[in-house]
Amino acid sequence: MGFSAIPPRSDQTVLLQSLNLWTSSHADAAIMHISVPWAALLAGIPVPQEVHANELGLANYYRAKHLTLVITVDVTNGLDRSAEDPTLDSAGRSIIDTVIQRMYREYVLALDTILHPDYLGLAAETNLIRVAAPDSVYQAVVAMTNAAATAVQAAGAAPPLFVSVQVETAWGRLQGGGYVGIAQDLTDFPFIDAIGLSSYPYLGGFAAPESVPLDYYARVVQGASLPPLVVEGGWSSISLGTFVSSPAVQARYLDRQAQLLDSARAIGLFQLTFADLDLSGVTLPPGSILPLFAHLGVVDSALRPKSALATWDSLLARRFTP
Repeated sequence: MGFSAIPPRSDQTVLLQSLNLWTSSHADAAIMHISVPWAALLAGIPVPQEVHANELGLANYYRAKHLTLVITVDVTNGLDRSAEDPTLDSAGRSIIDTVIQRMYREYVLALDTILHPDYLGLAAETNLIRVAAPDSVYQAVVAMTNAAATAVQAAGAAPPLFVSVQVETAWGRLQGGGYVGIAQDLTDFPFIDAIGLSSYPYLGGFAAPESVPLDYYARVVQGASLPPLVVEGGWSSISLGTFVSSPAVQARYLDRQAQLLDSARAIGLFQLTFADLDLSGVTLPPGSILPLFAHLGVVDSALRPKSALATWDSLLARRFTP
């Protein structure tokens, strides 16, 4: 169980305070959800140099804290799965380009051989990309991840590999219609040793944590014989439009999520944000959905505990039984 290093706001002091707080007593693992550093790679910076200069320091910090390290590489736009990575897009490039795919493959290989993660995710929310993005983009994701998996495995001592799927999409709750499942993902990404889950049930129309089906995760991974781990997700602690919530409701969701995890025999639980995001003074592009994810933390943006923190800690204290 753990979080990523995303801070409440862009402030180095606050970042370090947040990191020290959750790594010291609220986690036994950490996740790095990484976008490919396209600006550096397109500028010609050697991939190993980029990883040593940027990602290695944080990975070493987590190792010094004796945390299990999980990495997810995000290959498209995390806030708009119909689009490609904003940096890549602004450069007029696309993952459809085989040169770009080669850069991605080299970057993934460097993450593996330099950072030595315990689990390595090669793409995020593949089923949502398939639904929302042009087919050419999805097919590029399939090609580049399979090629990267082959490269990592050829390098020897590969960590368990995964891609993540979006649970609400698998249930048909984002795109409308009935249950879809992830059979296509299991076919397109045959290299995976685990299944990453991304789940934000409040965005899928669930009004209360208790209304989320007990087999919400278990049905998605049923028959795959692969261990699932939640690599991102959560429940907002504030109301959003017609959706009504509170810190107490958010804490109830963590209790319900524990039942979902047990039902699926999951091996990990991660939230990308430990603290709420402080978006005051931040200029967002028109139509940005970032505010929908701003209050998922178990502490607020001033790092003060919310009700969910005690629930989180109670789950962390449980003995893990495979």
